[in-house]
Amino acid sequence: MLVLPAELTSAQAQPCLNMLLKSSRHESGDEVLVDATALVKFDSSALAVLLECRRHCFHDGKRFAVQGLAPRLRELAELYGVSTLLPEPGSALTA
Repeated sequence: MLVLPAELTSAQAQPCLNMLLKSSRHESGDEVLVDATALVKFDSSALAVLLECRRHCFHDGKRFAVQGLAPRLRELAELYGVSTLLPEPGSALTA
């Protein structure tokens, strides 16, 4: 399981993405699960990081899911029309 930090804004986006991509390559199994429970301070960069991580996971043939996404971030994803791309565990889209 990959874990997001407590803060993920534009300042942390690239280092966080690099960490997620490196870690996702080492995840065993066919699904990458991201735990967003700790994430409390964020901007739209958090969505960009998650979507880019998702894209890489799909490229590697893995499903992608996010647990514990803050309601405000889920609402932002809905506003941008990308909420279905960040499914909860158990409903992950297939590659």
